[in-house]
Amino acid sequence: MLRTLLFIHRYLAVAVGLLMALWCLSGFVMLYQQYPTLTDAERLRGLPPLRLEGCCQSDFLAGDDAAGGDFSIQMQRGVPVLLQEGSSPFDLASGRPLREPTQQQLLGIAADHARASGIAAEPRWLREGGMDQWTLLAAGRDQRIAQVALGDAAGTQLYLARDTGELLQDTSRRERVLAWLGAIPHWLYPISLRQHAKLWSDIVIWTAVIGTFLTATGLYVGIARWQRRRDGRRASPFRGWWYWHHVAGLIFGVLALTWVFSGLLTMTPWGLFAGSGVAWQVGPQISGTPSATDLKRFVDEAPARLANGGFVRLRSQPLGGRLFVLAERADGSSLRVDAGGVPAPLTEDELRAALAGIDPPLADLSLLQGDDAYYYSHKERQELPVWRAVLADGQRTRIYIGANTGQFRIVDGDARWMRWLERGLHGLDFAGLRKRPLWDIVALLLLAGVTVVTVSGAWMALQRLRKDLSRN
Repeated sequence: MLRTLLFIHRYLAVAVGLLMALWCLSGFVMLYQQYPTLTDAERLRGLPPLRLEGCCQSDFLAGDDAAGGDFSIQMQRGVPVLLQEGSSPFDLASGRPLREPTQQQLLGIAADHARASGIAAEPRWLREGGMDQWTLLAAGRDQRIAQVALGDAAGTQLYLARDTGELLQDTSRRERVLAWLGAIPHWLYPISLRQHAKLWSDIVIWTAVIGTFLTATGLYVGIARWQRRRDGRRASPFRGWWYWHHVAGLIFGVLALTWVFSGLLTMTPWGLFAGSGVAWQVGPQISGTPSATDLKRFVDEAPARLANGGFVRLRSQPLGGRLFVLAERADGSSLRVDAGGVPAPLTEDELRAALAGIDPPLADLSLLQGDDAYYYSHKERQELPVWRAVLADGQRTRIYIGANTGQFRIVDGDARWMRWLERGLHGLDFAGLRKRPLWDIVALLLLAGVTVVTVSGAWMALQRLRKDLSRN
């Protein structure tokens, strides 16, 4: 039995050993640089201040009981623009739809973003095309995209939707280079593979399954081969690379197993931990659907009240079927207002009314002044205080609602499991480890140990393959 497992372990290492070593080596980069994404904070910093004096025209809006839909208002091409998914952008100064931006106008939008972000730039047109390596997460497969270089020292490039001028993505030279050393090999993410979603998913899942089995068999064989010497002490029977692989595997093998297994679970294989659907069911019940009349009222009444607030974006955040809007500034601060543009702090009575009719029903509501196990600030700052609503379903689904903004996030039972299996095991995201540099020291030391296991294993697998081929 042991000989059979050792044989399987050796030749599985030939199959996936190099890939596991690559996962570890790229993991060092991913500790400090993730895949490039345009965060909402970056988007806000790059928006020019709203100019709402003398604005706005609303004759083009329906003004009836039809669903109003989510919207945002921001400056584009020198005018305040209403953006709604599935609709053309509207110039609120004239009440007319905006035509598709020209190449020169797109360069102007890029220049506005650079100026607002504090970047000295001379935008230069690069290309017009479809999705590429850096817009995999930001654009649809068939979306037309304009790519612009800012010409700054950081090598910043912007990607804009060709039909609307909306900013989709920004990357710097550093992010692009480190992505090829980190996230792309770690996630097996080159566009040539990733654009085939089913094939990519199957490859990642099955290589992780094989890696999990390889690590588990290695642990078993390593423990079984730890021999008792004549003096009574136990020691490894191996020498050279085999010795270091054996000893490092005994020390770091369990950690290697948890990392590769938790990495497998991040893919939610075969529907595991994919979510119960409660979020899709409850989310629309909480927000409700304000009418087009509410949107028309907001466009008519709110700009005069918000003109001097230093805002860069107005974004709908409905609750309980009523229209509320977050007026946001470049520094991330915001003001919650109602459909008339009047400040509307979220109250407990209002929140309970919004939650009263949802299914599953509300079981508990409390106001948190600090973090809990599923809502906390780590790599991103979370809003506090926050209301925590617990539903009376079998999963005790939690809903976190920002006390200042009304923004909410739903965490069902599967999401709570993934918090521990993915963020916990895979990212070492535990309360006692979040402070730096403690997290850095622990993460680097543990990753170095697992890397010794995988690199030595990959090297020995190649040596074994070379010997086998030389015999033939």
